[in-house]
Amino acid sequence: MYASLTDLTAYLGIDESTADDGLLTQFLARAQAAIDNTCHRTFEASADTTRHYDYRSVDGYTLYLDADLCAITSVVNGDGNTISAALYTTEPRNMTPWYALRLRDRLGLVWDGYTDDIAITGKFAYSLTAPAPVQQATIRLAAWLYRQKDNTGNDAPIIAGDVTILPARLPSDVYELLESEYIRRLT
Repeated sequence: MYASLTDLTAYLGIDESTADDGLLTQFLARAQAAIDNTCHRTFEASADTTRHYDYRSVDGYTLYLDADLCAITSVVNGDGNTISAALYTTEPRNMTPWYALRLRDRLGLVWDGYTDDIAITGKFAYSLTAPAPVQQATIRLAAWLYRQKDNTGNDAPIIAGDVTILPARLPSDVYELLESEYIRRLT
């Protein structure tokens, strides 16, 4: 979770361990999902996942990823051979999240995605823990959802089962926390 129940109850100025803990926890999860959806990315990962790529993701020596990557556990080429970290660089080189892996030139290696998938295992997210502005946006949005639970006006979210349908726009301060750096522009 990008923010904790303790963070949210402190922000709301209510006692932790209230009858609303379950509801507050749901609102934290819904706020996180809304932020991920708005930003077109996930901001933290606690477990490795494996994604598979083929020749359509390759341009020369570069393999373009379909999601942010912040930690790499293994890279297995389409021919089944593991590619060690010494044989590739990340793009960008000195910061995460990474959007591509580039094989080092002059080593004779090529991405082999024609016969089988290239498998990348790691943490596919913006970072290992959500950046502070994303944490604050999560707390603020969860608090807004909580305060709207009794609102019968047009700006209240609609909750149907496990789905929350938000108004057309997030609260402006939440959007401002995310807008400058964290929203991925899709092409």
